[in-house]
Amino acid sequence: MTYTVTTATIESLDHEGQGVAHVDGKTIFINGALPYETVVYSSYRKKPSFENADTSKVLKASFMRTTPRCPHFGVCGGCSLQHAEFTAQVAAKQRVLEDNLARLGNVKPEVMLPPIYGPAWGYRHRARMSARLVAKKGGVLVGFHEKRSSFIADMRECHILPPHISALLVPLRGLVAGLSICQRMPQIELAVGENVDVMVFRVMEPLTPADEDLMRAFVDQHTRPDRALQFWLQPKGPDTAYPFYPLDAPALTYTLPEFAIEMPYKPTEFTQVNASINRSLVSRALGLLDPQAGERIADMFCGLGNFTLPIARSGATVLGMEGSKQLIERAIENATHNQLADRVSYRMANLFEVTEDSFAALGTFDKMLIDPPRDGALALCTSLGDTAPKRIVYVSCSPATLARDAGVLVNLKGYTLKAAGIVNMFPHTGHVESVAWFEREPLPDGTFPVATA
Repeated sequence: MTYTVTTATIESLDHEGQGVAHVDGKTIFINGALPYETVVYSSYRKKPSFENADTSKVLKASFMRTTPRCPHFGVCGGCSLQHAEFTAQVAAKQRVLEDNLARLGNVKPEVMLPPIYGPAWGYRHRARMSARLVAKKGGVLVGFHEKRSSFIADMRECHILPPHISALLVPLRGLVAGLSICQRMPQIELAVGENVDVMVFRVMEPLTPADEDLMRAFVDQHTRPDRALQFWLQPKGPDTAYPFYPLDAPALTYTLPEFAIEMPYKPTEFTQVNASINRSLVSRALGLLDPQAGERIADMFCGLGNFTLPIARSGATVLGMEGSKQLIERAIENATHNQLADRVSYRMANLFEVTEDSFAALGTFDKMLIDPPRDGALALCTSLGDTAPKRIVYVSCSPATLARDAGVLVNLKGYTLKAAGIVNMFPHTGHVESVAWFEREPLPDGTFPVATA
């Protein structure tokens, strides 16, 4: 790989936590650089309008710069911003959101909400780690991939995992190395629940009886007095995962205490990685939505019911929609588990293909919550017509697609962007989670303002 070396002054951070500079008319995205710094950088990818680069040397450090806590930072791809002071990370992400809304959506919120953030370390309750026998490194490695690489980082600790999970990284190496299928066990998925830690081992060949004994002994040795440890096995896709040992472990759950919700889930199902921040996010979203008894509310991309059930707890009637039959079935189970089945109904639908007619066929909603994946909810926003809900709360994991969809809602559908703000779900990464509140007020004649494209 050919590198060229030059100097730049960093202007901002992008949505991936890279420093952004402009040199000779080109935009340079520089890993490891922070705003207001002057750095020497080396480019590893050159395109006509931009380059990607790494920081080679910091000539003038930013006030945001701090010493990374993790000794593996810079090699491991799990974090990209440990070199930035924590509150500066939060402020930078808020600016990313504001910039995307203005530049991509041509919208500006009436109010920027104060950022939601919590503990900087030990927050990651969901993780997918790779496992591989690497003879040159002395045995099996267990951890995240190196930056821009398929190689596994030689990790012996991880500060974004809970400390008791980080302490298992080295013992897990020894466990996998001792198995007969050590070269056929490529992945370990982690789920930390309220009362149990679950590890799902991807097994591409059956375990031998000796392997099973080793895994049981590991669980027995590392189970803590205050919480259980349970191993699952996954022979094929996520749906094939099943509990291996012990079979009498507590159920895997997370809770939303403010709404008296307990959410059982399987370790391969999607839940937010940061349980503490998820609670704050749900509280903020529900505060903005302000569900009232008697209202009919839609929860689009509802998943397991993370927002559906708290909305229902208010007394509103909720329709949850999701594209996965399995998720719909699990959401129904969770509504029943929380004694909310009488207020909730679920329907499977591909929300990326919704039309104005198909949305209108659902009936009238007073309010709607949207929580899409990174692709956003363009078709859904475009489908809104005269019967559109008066209030929308949009939870986003991509500021770019939120901005795009906000542009549709405000500039084409007559909504006002009342407020928006970031949720720091993933400290020390460039990932930006956010929430936005849209309101649609009728004109004096009872119609709604709709701009022309």
